[in-house]
Amino acid sequence: MIFALCSCSFTEGKTKKIRDIEYTVVKENEIPELLMEKIEEQKEEAMKLTYMEDEYLYIVKGYGMQDTGGYSISVKELCLTENAIYFSTDFHGPKKGEVVADSRSYPYIVIKLEKIEEPVVFE
Repeated sequence: MIFALCSCSFTEGKTKKIRDIEYTVVKENEIPELLMEKIEEQKEEAMKLTYMEDEYLYIVKGYGMQDTGGYSISVKELCLTENAIYFSTDFHGPKKGEVVADSRSYPYIVIKLEKIEEPVVFE
């Protein structure tokens, strides 16, 4: 499991940050079955999903169909404010000259965190 913390800069013009949120990037084979079904249904288009199971909240951000492989997604910011969870990612394409799969890909990221009942704001 990978745990990470990030700092938030959402406080400018928004509500006050309470704390950074610890999270895990979920491997595909560890995604809950019902959530994986939703991802499969929506992967062709950009998607933003949340899913709660037991004591966890899962957040999904997908970037839709891409013509090739070689894409990656990283978490830029994840924090709790007075009234929401703010989630931001960076989407990275293949580097110039990089050899990539010549088939369509559907890049997305799934993170798992403690169950928090606040709405998620995707930035």
